[in-house]
Amino acid sequence: MSDDNKMILVGQVGGAFGVKGEVRITAFTADPMALMTYQPLLKADGTPALTLVSARPDKAGVVAKVKEIATKEEADAARGQKLFVPRDRLPEPEEDEFYLTDLVGMEARDLDDTAVGTVKSVQNFGASDMLEISPKEGGPTWYLPFTREAAPELHLKDGWLRIIRPTEVDERDEA
Repeated sequence: MSDDNKMILVGQVGGAFGVKGEVRITAFTADPMALMTYQPLLKADGTPALTLVSARPDKAGVVAKVKEIATKEEADAARGQKLFVPRDRLPEPEEDEFYLTDLVGMEARDLDDTAVGTVKSVQNFGASDMLEISPKEGGPTWYLPFTREAAPELHLKDGWLRIIRPTEVDERDEA
């Protein structure tokens, strides 16, 4: 699969809504109703997952009637199902905008222009986006906040970003 066709996570089934087989879907898109335009929604391996017949906005995404689900029990069984679309189905970002997934695979360089690793993933644990960096020399990955202070330069077209690695702090000195 080319970079343009890598799979992008756009939503996740939250379970049943009501008793008529509707599902609640948490949307990871700026406009939750955009899920209707990305049909069919796919599994991570690219196989079909769900086809939304209708949808209406909900607090975390949408409530949808889905072709593949007819009962509350089937909707509950789908809870947790992650929903993807190929990258090329998403609209092109505006100038000076990008998708976080576009950062994956970029080279991370320090202030001396030395490659220190690559971006393995972009995570959000609730506070802000974090870049997971795979060190060039191998070993465990580490996280860097995706902020202007920690990642002051982004050269998306050239495939790299400048990072300022935080100072590691060992045990506090006891006073």
